[in-house]
Amino acid sequence: MTLRGNSSLIVLAITYWLYFGQLGVLVPYLGIFLDGRGFSSADIGELFAVITLARILGPGLWAGVADKTGNAIGVMRLGCLLTVVTFSSVFYFSSFWGLTLSFGLMMMFWTAVLPQLEVITMNTVAKTSATYGQIRLWGSVGFICLTVMVGKALDLFSTESPVYVSVGVLAMLFVSTLFINAPAEKASQENAVGSIWKFAKQRPFAVFIFASACLQISFGAFYGFFALYMRDLGYSGQQTGVFIALGVLAEVGIFLIARQLIDKFGVWNLLFASLLLTSMRWYLMAAFADYFVVIIISQLIHALSFGLTHAVSVHFIHQYLPKAYQSRGQAVYISIAFGLGGAFGNYMAGQQWSQGTNAYMTFVTAAVFAAAGALSLLLCSKQSMNSAPQH
Repeated sequence: MTLRGNSSLIVLAITYWLYFGQLGVLVPYLGIFLDGRGFSSADIGELFAVITLARILGPGLWAGVADKTGNAIGVMRLGCLLTVVTFSSVFYFSSFWGLTLSFGLMMMFWTAVLPQLEVITMNTVAKTSATYGQIRLWGSVGFICLTVMVGKALDLFSTESPVYVSVGVLAMLFVSTLFINAPAEKASQENAVGSIWKFAKQRPFAVFIFASACLQISFGAFYGFFALYMRDLGYSGQQTGVFIALGVLAEVGIFLIARQLIDKFGVWNLLFASLLLTSMRWYLMAAFADYFVVIIISQLIHALSFGLTHAVSVHFIHQYLPKAYQSRGQAVYISIAFGLGGAFGNYMAGQQWSQGTNAYMTFVTAAVFAAAGALSLLLCSKQSMNSAPQH
């Protein structure tokens, strides 16, 4: 199945390309931009903390509006527009608090986009022979393309390059949402009573969120220090770039077959296997990272650590929750797993790293958290996670 001939799917693929392409600009290079503006590492850390706080609070607020109004596409478009406007203010602010305000507001509005995009995509592919993974993989392609492009731009131009590219990408992202064919739906009467938390407290969903948070905590060492670790071990910058690209390419491959794997093995089995292999991945990084082939194997496991776990997670939320609660379910997943889990993982890894002298224990700790996430799945049955409950 290809996307050719289905304009709705093509527009969604472009939107994912732009959304995750923007992450490919900011995630690797925001620190370089801020350093170029003359900020200290302490300042940069504090600014990242503000961005993380917005990532925790924002998704739930926006998803609540989307679910209650039944207008997910309207919320997504508004979020994209306000993201462009607030991010553009970085050209007018030079102080720490000015840029903190810019990035904080930008992230607050940015969090309106992904939960709604995931729900719209799942609802759209349900009416076609396409799969979520076939659409989502374009986000990974966008990440690779823009990461490489901005890296080259930094060689040719100034440290301001990432923000110029970001404004352009965010503007195109807003334009792409105008072409998404997702008419507003009537808000469900189910919105009038209860909240997402009555589902979040149920054991399968609670265990899923805990396991997902453990996974993101374990990623703190990798996201924060992989490039520095490779440098300390004697790998070149070009080799490090190849390692990162290999992981994302493996992620693209898994997205292509994710739906078939879910149908064959189920949510519980795939999450359990992926978390266990992720634990092994971090231990390999801790103990054997000086072997080139070990890094290659570790990066190939990224297909499971990120790609498969994310595809399975989106599928689980979509089939477990009633339609009226799906945006808020995605928001809970993003806020707790990526927000709280990611923030704690980054903080903990930063406290442990000690300029690389404690790299072994930092990655061993990551392995322990990934293993804890896998073991937590034993608290609920496979059947309860593989099928929708009675609502």
